[in-house]
Amino acid sequence: MSIADRIATWLRDYAAQAGAIGYAVGLSGGLDSACTAALCRRAVGEHVLGVLMPCYSPPEDEEMAGLVAKAFGLETVAVDLGPAYDAMLSALPPDLTDMARANIKPRLRMATLYALAQSRLYLVSGTGNKSELMIGYYTKYGDGGVDVEPLGDLYKWQVRELAHDLDVPRPVIDRPPSAGLWPGQTDEGEMGITYDDLDAALAGIETGQIEHLDPVLLGKVQTMIATSAHKRRMPPICRIFP
Repeated sequence: MSIADRIATWLRDYAAQAGAIGYAVGLSGGLDSACTAALCRRAVGEHVLGVLMPCYSPPEDEEMAGLVAKAFGLETVAVDLGPAYDAMLSALPPDLTDMARANIKPRLRMATLYALAQSRLYLVSGTGNKSELMIGYYTKYGDGGVDVEPLGDLYKWQVRELAHDLDVPRPVIDRPPSAGLWPGQTDEGEMGITYDDLDAALAGIETGQIEHLDPVLLGKVQTMIATSAHKRRMPPICRIFP
């Protein structure tokens, strides 16, 4: 069984066990969301909702998301989050950091996906890959607030290979990865590391074979893993009673 079929079967079984009939997926116009949508389509057929959630986003996002929706025959809905984003900012103190402002966007998207999914008896599918999850490259209770992570055991390079197997449109595959947090933002630019270097470091850490890795690169990735550990755990409880 191919990786795509294994993931699709897992998605189908998980939905059935949860009493759900489909999945809602945020379509960003990027590689990960395209693969996720294709896998959900393979798993549950027409019971997939692709959600476009522009928030002062570049027009290319919608264009690429449209290519994905057409390629896989997805039902889509567009929700402009610009007004909600503006309303949030106007209600908050003006001295927010730039990153705090940026992270409002994925948290609004999380709320939107759950509202739409719940109304259809769907689950929310995340689009994070193993590389991002291991270092915490996602917004807590934003794009990290999901029901399932079908790509969560695949490094970024493996997702690229999967994209070819799934026949993801070439312009989407070739597009630089971006979380769309601000104009011109790219994942690799924000992380300060390429996905190829990140994947190599993570694989070395997982297998214990780190001798060949650049010490500076290794230290950077180890710090990313350590400082993001709280994102991968349920909120701790202060135990009072045994």
